[in-house]
Amino acid sequence: MGLLALLRKLRASSEQELRILLLGLDNAGKTTLLKQLANEDITHITPTQGFNIKSVQSTGFKLNVWDIGGQRKIRPYWRNYFENTDVLIYVIDSSDRRRFDETAEELSELLNEDKLEGVPLLVFANKQDLLGAAPPSELALGLALQTIKNRGWQIQACCACTGEGVQDGMNWICQTIKKK
Repeated sequence: MGLLALLRKLRASSEQELRILLLGLDNAGKTTLLKQLANEDITHITPTQGFNIKSVQSTGFKLNVWDIGGQRKIRPYWRNYFENTDVLIYVIDSSDRRRFDETAEELSELLNEDKLEGVPLLVFANKQDLLGAAPPSELALGLALQTIKNRGWQIQACCACTGEGVQDGMNWICQTIKKK
């Protein structure tokens, strides 16, 4: 085996780094989801006033996840984080039906951003454990996900508190990036 072949093999086996933007309205469960991914304690979570960053390992990838606060006054600053985003994760509180229109509007604005053009979208339909939570199929219709043609997308039922469905979503991200 020549030096060039050895270097190629080493390069191929090294992890690929991804920049993931984690967005959604306040109280959707973004920080809980991030802590769940990092295997951290989720018992004491406070609203994010700025951002949190964690690096987590997943199926040969190093995922640098940026969790940006979702309060109305912080949302205009989201665009400062769009540059070089590999995947957009949008988290929805599936049980907060009175905010579905607001979350659909925010997601629509994100999908029209030039710097996020073509970036794969994973929607986590969070809080599926709560009574009255909308199923992913209902949310997909309300968000008009079926009309998205310029990027790969997936909606995944989950419960950030228990971790149920979270790994399925992360697997989708890794498979989607490997296809690129």
